[in-house]
Amino acid sequence: MRDFHELNQLSEIEHFIQDHELAFLFISRKNCSVCIGLKPQIQQLMEDFPKIAIGYVDADQVPEIAGRFSIFTVPVLLLLIDGKEYIREARIVHTDILNQKLKRVYENMVGN
Repeated sequence: MRDFHELNQLSEIEHFIQDHELAFLFISRKNCSVCIGLKPQIQQLMEDFPKIAIGYVDADQVPEIAGRFSIFTVPVLLLLIDGKEYIREARIVHTDILNQKLKRVYENMVGN
């Protein structure tokens, strides 16, 4: 499984987004049981998308993330392309639907 790049400051998050054409953020909180269960599923899912950089943000550690991305609940999963948000999934995430969305975007950006 691919490991998430842990992002611990808003400046790190901004650099991560700027440095990767395809950037995926998993925004969570330590005490979120849904987040804990979902994280390994997303790690496995992202195996199919090797050109998407994956980052993890603990919203308790980086509270500014809420204002930066208008986050009101966790988990929040964001796919950014060239710094612009293309996909947002929050709270209840259906991995099969997320996979379909990612496939469409990925094939258009990278090809098969």
